[in-house]
Amino acid sequence: MGKLKIGAIASGSGSNFEAIVNACETGILKDKATVEVLIYNKAGAYCMERAKNHNISYVLIESDKHRGIREEFDQKMIEVLDKYECELIVLVGYMRFISEMFLNHFKGNIMNIHPALLPSFKGMHAHEDTLAYGVKVSGVTVHFVDLHEDHGPIIIQKCVPVYDTDTKDTLGPRILKWEHKAFPKAIELFCDRRLHIDGRIVRIDGEVKL
Repeated sequence: MGKLKIGAIASGSGSNFEAIVNACETGILKDKATVEVLIYNKAGAYCMERAKNHNISYVLIESDKHRGIREEFDQKMIEVLDKYECELIVLVGYMRFISEMFLNHFKGNIMNIHPALLPSFKGMHAHEDTLAYGVKVSGVTVHFVDLHEDHGPIIIQKCVPVYDTDTKDTLGPRILKWEHKAFPKAIELFCDRRLHIDGRIVRIDGEVKL
């Protein structure tokens, strides 16, 4: 069986994108997966430079200039991802919802990462919300994507301590370090067919260590 073909979608810096690429090139995914293409929706986003540095194809589909319905935008992405025969889609800092059409096209094989322990602190301001609430533990969640924000079946979570002195500028990097480990591990489990979805529960064959 050949390597799993991954398509990545990003809106910003793309550090999780690069972590996955590095895992494919020299890490735990080296013999299991390849990143075929990056789609990014914000002109000037640094994720494009990361793709260029790794000789990975990249395509800009600007959401700011799109005035149609969401399905029309998603269809443009589908055409690119199908061209590269992508089997797993990873959302690496993609700041838009996907449509039911997009979800169905890829049979639910879409993963996202969130910098908090879902279902707590959904949305774009997870670190700020975490600190404002005063929790003592935050972390990382990798999950399958469904039609709701930060809601789909959870694959991996990793706890990260929150200190009294933390700001988003200190908590964020501490969590990001684990994001870069958790996302490739979730993809490895997918490649190894160790993930089994039962309702909203993801059952995993064997022990998982990050």
